[in-house]
Amino acid sequence: MEKELRSTILFNAYKKEVFTTSNGYKSMQKRLRSHWKIQSLKDEITPEKLIGVKLWITAGPREKFTAAEFEILKKYLDGGGDILVMLGEGGESRFDTNINFLLEEYGIMVNNDAVVRNVYYKYFHPKEALVSNGVLNREISRAAGKAVPGILDEESSGNNAQALTFVYPFGATLSVTKPAVAVLSTGSVCFPLNRPILAFYHSKQNQGGKLAVLGSCHMFSDQYLDKEENSKIMDVVFRWLTTEDIHLNQIDAEDPEISDYMMLPDTAALSERLRVCLQEGDENPRDFTSLFDLSLYQLDTTSLPKVIKAYEQLNVKHEPLQLIQPQFETPLPALQPAVLKKTWNSMSGSVVTSLESPINSQRTGKMPNISLSTSSSKWWSSRS
Repeated sequence: MEKELRSTILFNAYKKEVFTTSNGYKSMQKRLRSHWKIQSLKDEITPEKLIGVKLWITAGPREKFTAAEFEILKKYLDGGGDILVMLGEGGESRFDTNINFLLEEYGIMVNNDAVVRNVYYKYFHPKEALVSNGVLNREISRAAGKAVPGILDEESSGNNAQALTFVYPFGATLSVTKPAVAVLSTGSVCFPLNRPILAFYHSKQNQGGKLAVLGSCHMFSDQYLDKEENSKIMDVVFRWLTTEDIHLNQIDAEDPEISDYMMLPDTAALSERLRVCLQEGDENPRDFTSLFDLSLYQLDTTSLPKVIKAYEQLNVKHEPLQLIQPQFETPLPALQPAVLKKTWNSMSGSVVTSLESPINSQRTGKMPNISLSTSSSKWWSSRS
């Protein structure tokens, strides 16, 4: 009865998702159409729109969800509905969304980073990461049809991380804590090393739903679905979400082979801001006189003969340098004072002077012209 009520897989297209049923996920839609009814949601999320929906999928949302929409999705998950969230490289900051607000309540968060393969193999772009040892739970390998030795005796056999090989294109890593479980990782050939990329969460409530988070929305797209074993991983994810056939191994779930998230310095940014290395100085000795170095340093005079010989080549006198007296430039010519000779009024022959205009004399700086009368000239001759 429950299966008949929930027989629809709903792809959300209201938040400008990167991939929808008509754009990039056509191959996925063909695979799911044989068992489920496929619909696309282009309106706001409401409880009425989720009636009869078994699985709600969002692939790369590029808009933020409202608080009311998050509450609707929480009630939908607690009521038995399933959710599949897929994002990409850069996380929330690049997609301009807030989907982590919902995922963090279940122990999952998409990081703002990118997965890069550090060794070239098969695919040209470094972000088209080929992962060959990224299986964290042996149940994923068994559900994909791989032979798992010692499946009946779980304690005698460990997980085979190389059971599946898949392409993880343009994806980000996840931060996973309990109660969520990491099932796939980046392996040992991609940076960041051994970090989760696919995580599952199963509600412990009665008839609770399931949540799956994948760090790459390109992994199940038409371009990469048929590459390597991506299609098998997609089948396992949808089988775990929609059925009760897959049960994760508890030993692998409790202790997955993942590494701690390590932050690396931004080498490109630090290279533009060079700083002096801080080094501790040596301890001062008790005898402070040992700090003085009284030895004479060597004076190199090998180039002195060449310097003396250069005087002759340059025609320069070999003498100490002398101070050169500076010559200051004057903006106006030097002035000459205008002097008037003394006159004698008591004598019969008066001395008559004819001066040029004082103003002209001041401008030109010349002495004024003096002319003597006839009587004065006779007087000067008698005096002589």
